[in-house]
Amino acid sequence: GKQGRFRQNLLGKRVDYSGRSVIVVGPELRMHQCGVPSKMALELFKPFLMKKLVQSGLASNVKKAKTLVEQETSDVWSVLDEVVKEHPVMLNRAPTLHRLGIQAFEPVLVDGKALKLHPLVCHAFNADFDGDQMAIHVPLTQAAQLECWTLMLSTTNLLDPANGKPIVYPSQDMVLGINYLTRAKKDDKGDGHYYDNLDEIHMAIEAGSLSYNAKIGYTLPNGHRYTYPKDPEDYTTAGRLIFFEALPEVQGITFEDCNKLFGDKQLKQLISRALKTDKNSVVVKLCDAIKDVGFKYATIFGATIGLSDMIVPESKAELVKAANEKQSEVLDQYHHGQITQEERYNRLIDIWSQTNEQLADELMAKLKESQNGFNPLFLMADSGARGSKTQIRQLGGMRGLMSKPNGDIIEFPIKSNFKEGLSIIEFFISTNGARKGLSDTALKTAEAGYLTRRLVDISQDVVINMEDCGTINGIVRSAIKDGDDIIQSLSERITGHYTLENVINPNTGEVIVPIDHEITDDEAKAIEDAGVEEVLVRTVLTCEAKHGVCKKCYGRNLATNKPVSVGEAVGIIAAQSIGQPGTQLTMRTFHVGGTASTSAEENKVTFKHPVYITKISGGTVVRAEDNATLFTRKGYVYYRPALDEFKLVDGTALAKGIADGQKVTGNTVVCTKGDEKLTCSVKGGTVRVFGDTVVVLGVEERMDAKTGSILHVSAEQFVPTGEAVVTFDPFSEPIISEFDGMARYADLTLGTTLIKEVNEETGTVGYRVTDHALDNVEPRIEILDADGNLLASYLLPGSSYLQIQDGEMVTTGQVVARLLMASVKTKDITGGLPRVGELFEARKPRNVAILAQASGIVSYGKIEKGKRVINITDEFGKVYKHSVLLGKHILVREGDHVEASERLCDGNIDPHDILNIMGENALQQFLLNEVQEVYRLQGVDINDKHLGIVVRQMLRKVEILKAGNTRFILGQKVDKYRFHEENARVIAEGGQPAIARPCLLGITNASLSIDSFISAASFQETTKVLTNAAIAGSKDELRGLKENVIIGHLIPAGTGMKCYRDVKLKDEDALALSDKVESVMSERAQEDIEEIANMSTEDEIIGEADELDGSDDFTGDEE
Repeated sequence: GKQGRFRQNLLGKRVDYSGRSVIVVGPELRMHQCGVPSKMALELFKPFLMKKLVQSGLASNVKKAKTLVEQETSDVWSVLDEVVKEHPVMLNRAPTLHRLGIQAFEPVLVDGKALKLHPLVCHAFNADFDGDQMAIHVPLTQAAQLECWTLMLSTTNLLDPANGKPIVYPSQDMVLGINYLTRAKKDDKGDGHYYDNLDEIHMAIEAGSLSYNAKIGYTLPNGHRYTYPKDPEDYTTAGRLIFFEALPEVQGITFEDCNKLFGDKQLKQLISRALKTDKNSVVVKLCDAIKDVGFKYATIFGATIGLSDMIVPESKAELVKAANEKQSEVLDQYHHGQITQEERYNRLIDIWSQTNEQLADELMAKLKESQNGFNPLFLMADSGARGSKTQIRQLGGMRGLMSKPNGDIIEFPIKSNFKEGLSIIEFFISTNGARKGLSDTALKTAEAGYLTRRLVDISQDVVINMEDCGTINGIVRSAIKDGDDIIQSLSERITGHYTLENVINPNTGEVIVPIDHEITDDEAKAIEDAGVEEVLVRTVLTCEAKHGVCKKCYGRNLATNKPVSVGEAVGIIAAQSIGQPGTQLTMRTFHVGGTASTSAEENKVTFKHPVYITKISGGTVVRAEDNATLFTRKGYVYYRPALDEFKLVDGTALAKGIADGQKVTGNTVVCTKGDEKLTCSVKGGTVRVFGDTVVVLGVEERMDAKTGSILHVSAEQFVPTGEAVVTFDPFSEPIISEFDGMARYADLTLGTTLIKEVNEETGTVGYRVTDHALDNVEPRIEILDADGNLLASYLLPGSSYLQIQDGEMVTTGQVVARLLMASVKTKDITGGLPRVGELFEARKPRNVAILAQASGIVSYGKIEKGKRVINITDEFGKVYKHSVLLGKHILVREGDHVEASERLCDGNIDPHDILNIMGENALQQFLLNEVQEVYRLQGVDINDKHLGIVVRQMLRKVEILKAGNTRFILGQKVDKYRFHEENARVIAEGGQPAIARPCLLGITNASLSIDSFISAASFQETTKVLTNAAIAGSKDELRGLKENVIIGHLIPAGTGMKCYRDVKLKDEDALALSDKVESVMSERAQEDIEEIANMSTEDEIIGEADELDGSDDFTGDEE
């Protein structure tokens, strides 16, 4: 385990020349500096100090120097300053979750016993000053110092390797100070004054005739004029001018970019922009300037929070009253037996979530108005300095719903807030959530740490080890959408990748990016603006490098924003980028104080832009009671989004040559208004005219409609923005009769397949179908016509509630039974981390869904051994047989058309099924999307290439199906490259190659089945791994990083790569220095030999040897 030989001694050692101490903030430091206590420096730099003392003649020998240092004489301190100057030190804060947990700084000697840390690097270390400790290390050799300066200095680590965004940015006080400085206030002191230069402004502020926040007119040095108060929108403020004055000159950033209100997001954007347009050194100065201004004005502003700043909206009482009425309505329905226990629970939670959200919105609006927009509470949350809407909601709105320790939400909310004070019972309910938060933190940290460890183990040997693998395969990238919202744009997904084909502008036909070229930020934007939907790029998933990955498939190194260099340990970076947020997120649960974080459920589908409905497919019926159209089974609504909309009013007319139904390319003139030309967007589309509205329609898309949804539109109809297309009940799924007739129970007998549920609170009776399946019994409801012929039969899944009696007459569209959705659980990464673990371990999930093995038409077969057989006939007439457990909710009906890998019954998808049905690419996409989904819910941004590396390692092996003439055996799992090599060898000899199929290994299994037994042994199951290796006579090639660390070699990554080890330095005459040294040494040796040969007696030789021995030119440190 952790205390064993491998992890305690071989992979982790104690280090000399190190120390640890508490950290305090050092706002006066520059970004590359850290404060080191003089006492500590004295000990850390002792050998260097002693050498310097001897050199400068303050001490005659080493022993004397040592005494001087121990006495701490005044000479020692002055020499120490020189020694420490430009000798970098490394600071590390545990836990080191990613590579930014260790950075190098130039030490500055300080008094006291605490290390001083620059406030802007805290984010990378995840450090705060509530008693955190940090360790300090001194690099000794010249090479180590050089690497510290060039690679590890804090000023070279401005970007987060996980996503390429700045990780050095101001927070808290600094943000608050700048937000206060750049905020404008109506009718403040000096409002409407006009100034010509900054000196006037400084004088006016000193004299007290102008405030920082007043709106003023001003003329910039470049001649641009702000004409306030003539144009009320064209103003600036003294604060913004002072802010801009404090910043260094940065290419591409002008005063116009800074004439706005700055919060944390805007500051981050400013830094990102500077990083793109100017060099690192300038950005570092910019960050330091922002820090200084922020602290200065936060001090001047002196923000404090008082009780009076927390406002309770007057409308609170009404909102709570309305919610209480809705609540009693739901409880009435429940007592009368119209809804079940679970529906009641879900509806109550929905009512209170909505009320809470409304109240929070009103509260924020009220705070924004109060104190002219300078309410400190609002300022802090609005600027992103501290606190959030959820926290303010608890102070002035209502505390809201709390969750129980098991994650369920308590349905009765806390209606008080902290200002009004909680009642005793409310206080007690609150303790649940708070306690859950704390226990979560403790348990989940370990869980996340273990996940990181497994990830590092699987991906540690992935290093960039060649320029170009020459593959022709890639992956098609397109924007990720959730219905209408774009979650991740196309430009974000392709930036920094190499193209595999020319990217062509669909409107003009010109090449935007040529083949085999890295897509820059600007090019990615251009591709998106041109209306390109998808791009084929090279990715790590399709790289054909034998070990590791090649430069072009990896693309850009996110930590530097330059192409990755050979030798970069991308596997470790990937593992850290995935593991680090996992640990962060689990620590973050308790900050909300355990209030339940579900959002109100949606019950309708609307679009954010007008749409044209093209067709509706799936079973729909018209409900008899109110003529509404219902989907009785899963349906699809096909639509085309309107990209542009023009109104034919006030002289607007169709342009010449444009007619209804015509296709147009991007930026075509569609309408004219007098001389004005109105063009469509870059994507182009089809022009349609509806009355006085002209729209340009995009490509057809489809939307899924749930069973039981009510359809509000018809085919070939134009639907304006925000109008509901379908509405549905989010909490239950109905089973609906498609005919008029008499209902008859079949295989529904009380006690076996049917349970009578009497609710003790309400006395109502409900009937529920049991969960356990019996052979040859299928609970169903049959609909018969007047002559007793069977019209339809509806299978009832387990746990469905009957809504009609046996023998009752039903009408079309009537609900015969209802299936309840699982209760709403708190959305927290607590649910998310195990999910990520489950995906990476490639475990078979519980309650697996059966997937369609091919696309085709569904037909039901017989029941065999408690399983229902579902057959799918594809277009060539081949029948695929699927067995589904009885009692499971089947999602398809007889005659439905399904796509391959679509779910046939409810349940979770098993990744192995996707691999078998859809192949490797589909599985890679599935795993990427599922993992990203978990992180996205938490607002964490991880680049796909990091996940890609891990997924690639999970798919490294293939399973042999036919051995042919190869050395493999049936069912053996071998590495892909070994498989291809062996096949190539056999084919060259004219033999029969092996046939294999890809197999998916979980990260633990993949780590243990790795080629290197040393690495596998240091991970888990040491004895087993070593005995197996001994029996098999394994040989370790020492390719990965771990094996080399254990044995004590340089690691084969970075400057330790083979290609960098044999670097030769040459002088002006192009002679390699190493050769030169060798020749000099051999000449000297030759001279010595000759000298000895010339000596006459033995005594002389002995005397000479003594002399040589006594010469002590070479002290140990210098080497």
